[in-house]
Amino acid sequence: MPEQPQEPEGAIAVTGMGGGAMDLATSEGEPLRKRPGGPGPKEKPRSLWSDAWLDLRRNPVFIVSGLVILFLVVISIWPPLIASGSPLKCDLAKAQEGSQPGAPFGYDGQGCDVYTRTVYGARTSVTVGVCATLGVSLLGSVLGGLAGFFGGLLDSFLSRITDVFFAIPVVLGGLVLLSVVTSNTVWPVIGFMVLLGWPQISRIARGSVITAKQNDYVQAARALGASNSRILLRHIMPNAIAPVIVVATIALGTYIALEATLSYLGVGLKPPTVSWGIDISSASAYVRQAPHMLLWPAGALALTVLAFIMLGDAVRDALDPKLR
Repeated sequence: MPEQPQEPEGAIAVTGMGGGAMDLATSEGEPLRKRPGGPGPKEKPRSLWSDAWLDLRRNPVFIVSGLVILFLVVISIWPPLIASGSPLKCDLAKAQEGSQPGAPFGYDGQGCDVYTRTVYGARTSVTVGVCATLGVSLLGSVLGGLAGFFGGLLDSFLSRITDVFFAIPVVLGGLVLLSVVTSNTVWPVIGFMVLLGWPQISRIARGSVITAKQNDYVQAARALGASNSRILLRHIMPNAIAPVIVVATIALGTYIALEATLSYLGVGLKPPTVSWGIDISSASAYVRQAPHMLLWPAGALALTVLAFIMLGDAVRDALDPKLR
């Protein structure tokens, strides 16, 4: 018989199979090699929070708004870092004067440095916004979570209470409730915001809890004998808290604007407290003669509210899988 030609080492033999399929076999002695770009070792699956953080770090909106908020927090805690003067030190001889060395924003109607008052006003606005948001989130999450988890009469009762508070106009409620308050601190304003702000968070928390308690892992935990408190705290709340965080982040900027609105109307914070709303209210009468008195505190307020709203939008996009 004629000698069969030898195939070179490492050649691939192709044999026809039924149905038009082909088998690929390597010659003996050659180990199988991993194809470039093939599947490597399995990676540990990321959680919702780690996946969201990865998306946030790549989002320029989050980075810019986060830097602005970080700067506001720093100057709220240590305003002397960028403002050496006192916001209550005034000189009537310099009233309504424009920008000059040592006072880049000029002076207000009482001769106070507008730059210093703008810097110190960040402390009041950030304090009111953060404390009001924490109070609203805590109260709304607790009431909404209990209503959604237990349902029945408790859900019906809390839902009707929520409807009553939803029907109260916020600004009108502030005019009525804060007009009888004589305190010069921020706590009456914060308490008012918590009192009228929790229904929105409560509705969000209730819907999230109702959705989460229908999942299989909750039913499995209940079948294994887990208590209601353990199911609610360990299994439901960690998976239902994301929408609450998104709404609370956006609402923080709204509470800062609400504080300025109430202070402008004369029922919010009162002098000698330094607030952007108080400065805007004082400057509104001199907007034609000295527009700088209104420009800088109003600009700082608008920038702060915009930063928190942008941060909330970025967090919403990262935590909502439907938007990816």
